[in-house]
Amino acid sequence: MIVLRLITVVFTLFVLLPLAWLVYAAFIPPEALINASLVTPGVSLENLAALPGSGLGRAMGVSLAATGMVVVLQLATGLGAAYATRAGLPLTALVLVLLAVPTELLLVPLYRLLQGLGLTDTFAALTLPFAASPLVVFLLMSAIRRVPWSLVEAARLDGAGEGTIVARVVAPTLRPELLATGVLAFAAHWNLVLYPRVMTTESLWTVQAFLVDLLRTRPFEWGLLGAAALVASLPILVLYVVFERRIVTVFERGFRAY
Repeated sequence: MIVLRLITVVFTLFVLLPLAWLVYAAFIPPEALINASLVTPGVSLENLAALPGSGLGRAMGVSLAATGMVVVLQLATGLGAAYATRAGLPLTALVLVLLAVPTELLLVPLYRLLQGLGLTDTFAALTLPFAASPLVVFLLMSAIRRVPWSLVEAARLDGAGEGTIVARVVAPTLRPELLATGVLAFAAHWNLVLYPRVMTTESLWTVQAFLVDLLRTRPFEWGLLGAAALVASLPILVLYVVFERRIVTVFERGFRAY
């Protein structure tokens, strides 16, 4: 037990150390960098004040809009696929295979497809290819097993269509799972780096693509880089802190089901 606790403490420190450095770098006084002294006491807001002119706001807006739309699409398609599977459609094997496919392998054919459709460097390129997610389908497939199917049968006897059943019977029952799965889908799309840089130009770069370019163009401005990375991480950190228990529960149920 003691060894297990020590391992947990070491792992926790290993995870928290980059976050602590990120926060420190965001508020480090500029004179500390000029003097090459990273232990200079004091807190400065100059790094955060410099962000409005860096382009971070535009990138955050693009990321929030694209990620929000993707989450809605993935939850809708994932819930529909999970319902179809529970109703008897054999999709489980296909979903598991898609989970094992590295997304990087699809980058080149997807680029050619979007280019042929004239969708490169458009907002649609950031959203439409991600309208469905194998991970979201997988989690909702396991979650929908706890829905009492008698409710679905009763709704059918009352004359409700399949769309109405999904929206008014299944979705309200799975509200906690949908919320937790939506947070995971948000984090996955928010952290995309390579894809937006390939598919779009600078005007549509997401926040992670912007950070890569900021690191390339201003590599020695640690304070600005730290502040930008901290602001870009805040949505994920806030969502995870608020919904941590639900996320862990959904993952545990999903893998126990298989």
